[in-house]
Amino acid sequence: MKKERVFDTIIHEAKEGGFWGECPVLKGCYSQGDTLSEVKEHLQEAIELYIEELEANKKKVPRQMRTYIVPIEIQTRV
Repeated sequence: MKKERVFDTIIHEAKEGGFWGECPVLKGCYSQGDTLSEVKEHLQEAIELYIEELEANKKKVPRQMRTYIVPIEIQTRV
């Protein structure tokens, strides 16, 4: 029986254009895409494959602790 789980991801703008994303709780789980929608789709696929590999090797899927990205404003001279 499969259960639904939520994994936090972080999506970054790529300098060369497009986006790249990561799932911090799954070390080395990255993907990229030309649009936000595309990178989200690719990340979902990458996470699913990562978990399938863990399960195939009878390894525990890491527990996701919530990630909060909060902007903090500071003033600088530049």
